[in-house]
Amino acid sequence: MGSSTATSTVTEIVLPGKVEPEGLQITTRDLPAPAAGQVVLGMEATGVSFAEQQMRRGKYFDQPPFPFVPGYDVVGTVLATGPGVDRALIGQRFAAVTKVGGWASALVLDAVDLVPVPDGVAPAAAETVVVNGLTAWQMLHRKAAVQPGGIIVVLGANGGVGSTLVQLARHSGIRVIGTASPWHHAALREQGVTPIDYNDPEMYRRIREFAPDGVDAVFDHVGGPGIVESWRLLRRGGTLVSYGSAATKNVEGNAKLPVLKMFPRLMMWNYLPNGKSAQFYNLWDGQRRIEAYRLRQREDLTQVLQLLADGALTPQIAAEFPLSQTGSALALAESRTVAGKVVIVPDPPRS
Repeated sequence: MGSSTATSTVTEIVLPGKVEPEGLQITTRDLPAPAAGQVVLGMEATGVSFAEQQMRRGKYFDQPPFPFVPGYDVVGTVLATGPGVDRALIGQRFAAVTKVGGWASALVLDAVDLVPVPDGVAPAAAETVVVNGLTAWQMLHRKAAVQPGGIIVVLGANGGVGSTLVQLARHSGIRVIGTASPWHHAALREQGVTPIDYNDPEMYRRIREFAPDGVDAVFDHVGGPGIVESWRLLRRGGTLVSYGSAATKNVEGNAKLPVLKMFPRLMMWNYLPNGKSAQFYNLWDGQRRIEAYRLRQREDLTQVLQLLADGALTPQIAAEFPLSQTGSALALAESRTVAGKVVIVPDPPRS
């Protein structure tokens, strides 16, 4: 495929409504030729993030109406270019954050949103740090700005974002207390993390024992009532970064409500005279100034991919599934038994 009007057939995984993972649908359609400024990217790896787990329940903050193709990020090779795009991109590997649409054998994207994947980095390895790496990098270095020698708490330190956050923090000389179920504790200790059982009713008291003077930052994707305890762990000058509401993932009702309820409380805490700050992290913040936003995303993701290429980050691949088995991939990711990212790859070609 060159920059022509040719179409090709694409296989997509559609989320038809609020269904169990096995309710995902496999469809095929013609993929239109890329328009001006666009490319066709052949998917080599996509994955399951917490966002899709929320979308399945209709609980993700600003998901599109059903039916749609999920897939928050993608790694692949450019197959075709539209008018005004350098044809030299064809055959090169890129990563992109898509929010939706990644669960497909190929997709049309704006060329400006592509970030080059360094030579020698495998697609599945790169996939583990696209949305997770970007999220972790920005929370650690842009939101909380934790300095070397600091100490942080990562809730869910074995998850997709959590495991990347742990590695970035340790690489920067930051001490980490991480919560996870006991079967992940040995692996966390190997990374220099102090593990705490997140099922322990005394979890917050246990964290305080390891950091009696408070911590520099808490990264909390759980939300709900426990967010108050996360706030109390901070020392003066510390930052709470809230980036989700996993505690309410099974609660029926408006998907935006848990976040909207939490937001005023976080903002109010910023006015208390204790030097602490509370931030809400959303990957899509700042899109009103789209050029600056795109530059920042490209800059940060380039840094993370380079750390991966340099061996400073180890890709945490929980499992790989072919695209046609995305339902099984989603079910495994939701089982809370895995460390790292569940990755989706193309189906093998039919012989």
